[in-house]
Amino acid sequence: MIDVRPFESLGTFQNDWLNAHYHFSFSGYHDDARTHWGALRVWNDDTIKPKTGFDRHGHKDMEIVTYVRKGVITHKDHLGNEGRTVAGDVQVMSAGRGILHEEHNRESDATQIFQLWIFPNETGITPGWASQSFPKGDRSGSLITLASGRKKDSGALPIHQDASILAATLKPGQKVQHELETGRYLYLVPALGKLIINGQTVKARDGVAIHGVEKIDIEAIDDSEILIADVPKL
Repeated sequence: MIDVRPFESLGTFQNDWLNAHYHFSFSGYHDDARTHWGALRVWNDDTIKPKTGFDRHGHKDMEIVTYVRKGVITHKDHLGNEGRTVAGDVQVMSAGRGILHEEHNRESDATQIFQLWIFPNETGITPGWASQSFPKGDRSGSLITLASGRKKDSGALPIHQDASILAATLKPGQKVQHELETGRYLYLVPALGKLIINGQTVKARDGVAIHGVEKIDIEAIDDSEILIADVPKL
């Protein structure tokens, strides 16, 4: 199945500093049909106003991957980790047995992020955080792995699950293909652009839930930037 979930159908939340769209049930938004996709629990599309952000709060036993679409996010946690992650780059936080952190946009322009939560394959681990640069030029016309807990992947930020987060930037007419191993679940969101995926048109910030197909063929209609979560069954 390939289920295209239009951006307009997502859950929403807005206050004076945050404009959020939820691909899955989260906070005050609940949809019985969209609680998770395999081991992928959360995919939030957040726009954070300048000089604001998420104050210190806690997480436990969750792998949290933040992909910065635009601007900069600054992380700080109770372990002493602190760093800036800029557009196109990724940070990973393993909440493990417990972590307190804050995420702020300390810049003068709005920041846009995708934040993904993945159920771990082991609980109670030592918490941690890491950030890494992934130049967009390196993923022009091909998928690269940004974060992964799979043995076959190297050079990616580590996560504690048999899952991988992949990205590509595509020019109009460029194509990429991704094969699904049996039983895997894929969730794909274009950060920018418009795509054709196995014959279906997908626009920026739509979600695409994929399962039970052997492969997906992705063709860019416009300049496009895509993010994919390839996860096991929960």
